[in-house]
Amino acid sequence: MIEFEYLNLADASSAEGVAIVIDVLRAFTTAAFAFSSGAERIIPVSGINEAQALNQKLSGSILMGEDHGMRLQGFNFGNSPDEIARKDLTGKTVIQRTSAGTQGIVRASRSCHIVAASFVVAKATARYISWLKPKKITFIITGESFDRDGDEDRACAEYIEALLCNVSPDPDLYRRRVLSSSAGQSFARGCNHYLTQEDIKLSMLVDHFGFCMPVVCEENLLVMYKHDFFDQNNFASLKYV
Repeated sequence: MIEFEYLNLADASSAEGVAIVIDVLRAFTTAAFAFSSGAERIIPVSGINEAQALNQKLSGSILMGEDHGMRLQGFNFGNSPDEIARKDLTGKTVIQRTSAGTQGIVRASRSCHIVAASFVVAKATARYISWLKPKKITFIITGESFDRDGDEDRACAEYIEALLCNVSPDPDLYRRRVLSSSAGQSFARGCNHYLTQEDIKLSMLVDHFGFCMPVVCEENLLVMYKHDFFDQNNFASLKYV
């Protein structure tokens, strides 16, 4: 029997077992589309200055992210899955900094395994977690911060949990909560002008991709990769956090 725990961003540093860090709107939806656009790896970081310094160090890397939802000056891309889906990132190293999603990864770095997730990679994530056979899974609900209820992230977590428990969940019961969440409602009222209609649509594409996004440690950096669950040789070679 797997033990499940749900933590918000503030408590992410206490995550145990396998940490599934969720950001539906929009960090890990954007990350998934970056991989589908050809990105080789994504390096999640906490600080803006940290991201810029790392970009100077890594030849050919690009910067992607936001602060309080807004695209950062000097960054190549913002935090928009719609924007990134239309770019060619073949072979690129992407340095990602966001206000919630990447913060969750960095704070959960003491967990034995970390996986970044959103609805677009939910089923592949569940398959990968099943392959790990963990005793405990901690969901980091990164959207539960900044006066947001984070229900879009909690819905994704509950969908993944249902998949792990083999209960054949109806995806529509979970995906509709993206729009009813406080972030979704804020968007509907026109408060989040940086969140486009296309971003919302792409973020609600449940199980759109067949890969998951594990995070590993390489040369003192946290690095996210695209890995097809069915290629288990890839997972066997990973050096986990």
